[in-house]
Amino acid sequence: MSPENPPRIDTLAVHLGRPAREPGAPANVPLSLSSTFHQGGPYSYARDATPTWAALEEAVGGLEGGRAVAFASGLGAVAAVLESLPVPGRVIVAGDAYNGTRRLLADVAGRGRLRFRTVDLADTAATLDVCAEVAAGPGRPSGGAGEFGAGGLLWIESPTNPLLAVADLPALVDGAHRLGLDVAVDNTFATPVLQQPLNVGADVVVHSASKAIAGHSDALLGVAVTRRDEVVGMLRTRRSLHGAVPGALESWLALRGLRTLPLRVRHAQASAGVLAARLRELPGVTAVRYPGLPDDPGHSRMERQMGGPGFVLAFEVAGGAEAAERVAEGTQLALPATSLGGVETLIERRGRWAGEEQLPPALLRLSVGVEDVEDLWADLEQAITKALA
Repeated sequence: MSPENPPRIDTLAVHLGRPAREPGAPANVPLSLSSTFHQGGPYSYARDATPTWAALEEAVGGLEGGRAVAFASGLGAVAAVLESLPVPGRVIVAGDAYNGTRRLLADVAGRGRLRFRTVDLADTAATLDVCAEVAAGPGRPSGGAGEFGAGGLLWIESPTNPLLAVADLPALVDGAHRLGLDVAVDNTFATPVLQQPLNVGADVVVHSASKAIAGHSDALLGVAVTRRDEVVGMLRTRRSLHGAVPGALESWLALRGLRTLPLRVRHAQASAGVLAARLRELPGVTAVRYPGLPDDPGHSRMERQMGGPGFVLAFEVAGGAEAAERVAEGTQLALPATSLGGVETLIERRGRWAGEEQLPPALLRLSVGVEDVEDLWADLEQAITKALA
């Protein structure tokens, strides 16, 4: 891998995190199931580091262009970032951000550790106005100048989950930094295949690696990535002290899944585009949200800053929540289940969950897998037609 001619992401996904090339060495990092290690080497105890974690962290960090720290879940990674803010932390977050992030913020705010405000991230000017108010407002935390989060933290999701709004990532990062705020980006939907927020100045990127990175709905993991040395140390401290440590088997599975990440993302994305276009023409479908559609509000931003619109779309059907539930229950290929980013297509009415009452009642989120697109379309068409008959 020459610095003058760096490999592209498809190649990096296959080759990062491999053992050294030595005669008789394995091609893949072995699964390390030891909780403790002989003294004097790079590893001592599995709450702090293991060879399997190290390989996964090298791979994800390389794809995002930073240094990665693995956690037991995506929410574990989110919590490590938020719990590292000086007290009282000040956070700006999308009103339709991931449910787990919003519930965690409410919990931590309820204990006086931080304050947060919600915004419409698609409205850049309004979001930066709120950032300015937070930066100038009272109640600055105890952290010193230059400490992560001392001026406040803008938490970005783009596209958002599940309304698929696209934020102007470069403008928000630059604007927040000018105001003295740090920026964290949840990149779970886009993955590093389609978007690398550190390259536009974000301070931290987080992933639910349970989703597209692992890609097979068989591992619960999270990852945070940064280029700031002090933030790497901070995240590792939170992981060790709070115990949000990833399992060795889960890390190994995620690394194996990551090898095909670019292939899976692009295949599923191509199918998502076909399904979105057909859904909007299907009787009974009242709205389709997908940045790949030319008239989607986020389309032009997506084209400017992303490598593609992704594999997740959302749509609404006539008849409200009951009709939407019938659609989800009536599919034969798409699984009515939560989560996203696996090889299988998943469908879910997001409003069924506590904390999602603000969503349109009939909104269905569809995470498109790698099945044949014609089979998926036939499945959706029959389910919607029967549900609305």
